[in-house]
Amino acid sequence: MKRNFLFGWYQTPRGKLLKELEADYLQKSITVSCQQIILQIGGLGWESEFIDCTLYKKYTVLDAKGLGCDIAIKIQAKAYCLPVQSESIDMIIVPHMLEFDTHRFQTMREIERVLKPEGLVVILNFNPWSFWVRYQFLWDKKMADSWGGHFLSRARVFDWLKLLNFEVIMSSEFNLDSISSKQGKFIRYGHSFFFYGLCREGNKTSIQYNSIITGKKY
Repeated sequence: MKRNFLFGWYQTPRGKLLKELEADYLQKSITVSCQQIILQIGGLGWESEFIDCTLYKKYTVLDAKGLGCDIAIKIQAKAYCLPVQSESIDMIIVPHMLEFDTHRFQTMREIERVLKPEGLVVILNFNPWSFWVRYQFLWDKKMADSWGGHFLSRARVFDWLKLLNFEVIMSSEFNLDSISSKQGKFIRYGHSFFFYGLCREGNKTSIQYNSIITGKKY
């Protein structure tokens, strides 16, 4: 797993804008109480911009290299083999992990396993059809060499969620300066910089950016 491209992208002008949009969106997406358990898979280092870990004392960041803000609880482990009890997590945030995870579908299975009924999962991914992402990837050799990942289409992630019995019920797209949402049959269609979706599975919920998705499990 190699996420240097991600951290390099956040240093670009458009990446900084994306970071602000994601932080604002995540802050509004965290609707669980401060007594519930939130697990973030993949550290960013700027978690404090969307979560107050002094209030959410059970906020935990799981990362293979131990990345994450200092205030949060941290676990150093692999995403495809979560050292977490089944149906024990209220909300999961997956910020730009699946593109760089060679065991991405197993990671999705693990997410489904550890979520409680009515649990929420937020997945952030780059939109592979974004002109600006492709431009940065193709023309910035330093960032291109640091990619080491795999672009995932919205349809691919939706198919995985469907296979895991999630139902996508909403999709939000991230443009350079705005966010728009879609529901129903229009969820799969969009051409903006980023996207978000809400899914439902059993009694569990899931989300994804840049590509974003949310879903619920019953």
